[in-house]
Amino acid sequence: MKNENSSTREKSNNYISIAGLILCPIVHFYLLEAYTHNGFAEVRFWSQCFNIVLFEWFALILFFLLRNLKWALRAEGIFAMVIGLVNYYVYSFRSLPLVPWDLLSVGTAASVADRYDFTPNARILSVLAGFAAILFLERFCGLTLKKWKWYASLLPALALCIGLGSFARVLQQEDFQNRHRMYNKLFTPVFMWQVNGLALTMVMELPYLAVEKPAGYEKKEAREILAEYETAGQDAEVSAGISGISSGRSDLKPNIIVIMDEAFSDLGVLGDFLPSEDYMPYLHSIRDGAKENTLTGYLNVSVCGGNTANTEFEYLTGNTMAFLPQGSIPYQQYIKKAIPALPSYLQTLGYETYAMHPFNADGWDRDKVYPLLGFEHLAFVHDFNEREYIRKFVSDQSCVDQIIKTYEQKESGTPMFVFLVTMQNHGSYGDVYEDFTPHITVEGTSSYALSTYLSLISETDKAIQNLLSYFSKEEEPALVVFFGDHQPNDVVAEPILRLNGMSYHTLSEEETMLRYQVPYLIWANYPMPEGLAAEDTSANYLGQKTLKAAGLPLPPYQKFLDEMSESYPILTAVRTEVGEDIKTELEKYRKLQYYQLFDAQSFTD
Repeated sequence: MKNENSSTREKSNNYISIAGLILCPIVHFYLLEAYTHNGFAEVRFWSQCFNIVLFEWFALILFFLLRNLKWALRAEGIFAMVIGLVNYYVYSFRSLPLVPWDLLSVGTAASVADRYDFTPNARILSVLAGFAAILFLERFCGLTLKKWKWYASLLPALALCIGLGSFARVLQQEDFQNRHRMYNKLFTPVFMWQVNGLALTMVMELPYLAVEKPAGYEKKEAREILAEYETAGQDAEVSAGISGISSGRSDLKPNIIVIMDEAFSDLGVLGDFLPSEDYMPYLHSIRDGAKENTLTGYLNVSVCGGNTANTEFEYLTGNTMAFLPQGSIPYQQYIKKAIPALPSYLQTLGYETYAMHPFNADGWDRDKVYPLLGFEHLAFVHDFNEREYIRKFVSDQSCVDQIIKTYEQKESGTPMFVFLVTMQNHGSYGDVYEDFTPHITVEGTSSYALSTYLSLISETDKAIQNLLSYFSKEEEPALVVFFGDHQPNDVVAEPILRLNGMSYHTLSEEETMLRYQVPYLIWANYPMPEGLAAEDTSANYLGQKTLKAAGLPLPPYQKFLDEMSESYPILTAVRTEVGEDIKTELEKYRKLQYYQLFDAQSFTD
């Protein structure tokens, strides 16, 4: 009788376990999506099916590895709970979902984590309660492989891993994706994740961890193309129009000061709103023509709300994120040797090159990448000896002071190239600080985050005015280039969008483009060379515009970009659609970029 009861209990346990193996991974999937949206309603049908298959497959692998179904399901559930929560906060802070290469950015994310508010809301608590419930119920899935030797279960686990890899490759095929309505447009990562689900989207993005060679790419051909630009239209070493303002010396190359300002933007591009006072009166006056020897316009960038390093990559190299995987970080993924870049080129013209950033040296691996780009001198937060803080970040005025200090300590007559990335305006914008009280409000909204952001921008406006005022009095020629790296996240932008009848959830393609525009300024304390125009552009072209404004000769790749910008003046990761008449030139650009990034030698090698 005991044997019969035992047998009945064992069968019952097996049935419960099989039901748990089928149902629990499904619950894990929908709970993971529930942090941010309703996966059942928003994820497309076939994509739901494929996500569930991935979860089931993963649970089976864990079962054979752990030889205990209860702990296999719990391990998957905890993993889904954590990844879903991380994705929620990543999306909240930078308006983009997780991508596979975010694993390379863990250190950078951790360094700024204490600047954000991680207080859970009601939705998060509800999802966590759901996970707690399913983890509790999984205790009844008592199926084990105790009778198996540990090494006996490795074979089916290995076979399942191979099968999962094969299934992933099927999911990555464009034909298969199209047949099953899987959205595969990488340049709209938020929508891709929302309709595909996080797990499936991550699998679809895995092939883009590496950059494939362009079709028909040959290293020799790239060299030959650049050689043509080397000999075509030779430039004078320094334009005759460059001279010290008061010294009258025409032998001086201008000092070049470049500031890429964290999250700096003019949200007026999104639509009309009425602030309590002008949040950037000085820069608005320059835009309206108040200052001579100035070029202004809107810079189109490839990122929004985060991934700062990609804008500086585009500026310093002339390369575009349009030809690289959406969401990838070249600093961390692709730059492993010295490559041609603006600082290394300026070194060959006699410039001292400085990279400055008032934060941690290892953010985006800058301490490793900057020397590979040609920066001789590096200064990070502890090198800013007389720094002042606004909230928890070094102020933009302190950055201006650091630039002036460096200029005054350099050898007279030796030109310097300074590239400084600020931190003052970094998120989060919802926290309250004793040393900073937002003073700018917007009629029609009570958003504290928006008020904080606009008040910070006004501090930047003052700092830039002080910088230009200083160099306007200097004898040595100086060129100042100023631009934002990206707009702030959706929490800040949404109130402006609402005031104009829009929402970041429902932006049209044209409206989405507005979220990738930031102001730029090129100013000189000397008459700039003729032929330069104030126009909208993109970050990949701004480097060659800097060289032209400085009256310096362009290297071959920048000559090509100068020519390219006339045909296609804006090229970013979100603006890649072009007509047939320019596709050939774009393919040439793609090949030259691959050469520059992976095969070319640095200017200083």
